Amino acid sequence: MSSEPLDSPTGWVADHVRKYVETDGARGHVFHGAPTLLITTTGRRSGLPRRTALIYGRDDERYLVVASNGGADDHPLWFHNLLAQPRVRIQVGADVFDAVARPATGDERPRLWEIMAELWPNYTGYQRKAAREIPVVVIERS
Repeated sequence: MSSEPLDSPTGWVADHVRKYVETDGARGHVFHGAPTLLITTTGRRSGLPRRTALIYGRDDERYLVVASNGGADDHPLWFHNLLAQPRVRIQVGADVFDAVARPATGDERPRLWEIMAELWPNYTGYQRKAAREIPVVVIERS
């Protein structure tokens, strides 16, 4: 991921990302009381780096994010991108690192879902309205 990432086309998300990057996470790391990270995926069609902000949790050294898309019936684009190319770039505060991301497996997902639903209770409502199982994504430094 050598070129400058394209930020989310959603205005408030792009503003969040810009503030996060400009301040090394001093502004934006905490969003409505929840910790957030920036994830840069590679566009599965364009090959371009794409960046967005996501709420994250922890499972030991691993980071967890949820592909909720607000409970929409479709997965978010960033999730499709990481399925096609699991190598991602992550920023947590001022720490920027390369990582590998993957959906949680069937056996581990329930426990990881609980971690994330406790952190951001809206995920439970999103799951109720979605016509899909919302993935939990596990991110590990590479």
